[in-house]
Amino acid sequence: MQEQPGLDYMLVEVEKTMIEAPEGYIRKRSSTIPFGYALDENTKGYLKPIELEINTLNEVIEMVHNKLISLAEGVHLLEFQTNRKLSRMGLKKLVDKKYDRRLENKSKSLLDRF
Repeated sequence: MQEQPGLDYMLVEVEKTMIEAPEGYIRKRSSTIPFGYALDENTKGYLKPIELEINTLNEVIEMVHNKLISLAEGVHLLEFQTNRKLSRMGLKKLVDKKYDRRLENKSKSLLDRF
């Protein structure tokens, strides 16, 4: 019977394969590249942040949340300033995620929803 490698051995092997990503980089989790990030050929498996896109997105999210502009206007502003497209629903999801609108008036308990 062959003996299984120990947990310590496996942790060492995992640490060897992990690379240090530069600051601000996020791990690539799917084939979709999130708004504000791009593939980095030098750091495989990680996405590099694009400051202009992230800053513009945060400004637009703030304006939509404060009802200064509509979702449609926000999408057009993002495309104009960053040359990258985002759907209205995609922008709405980002606004909801940042401000957690869906749960403002609802209890987080499933039992309280009925």
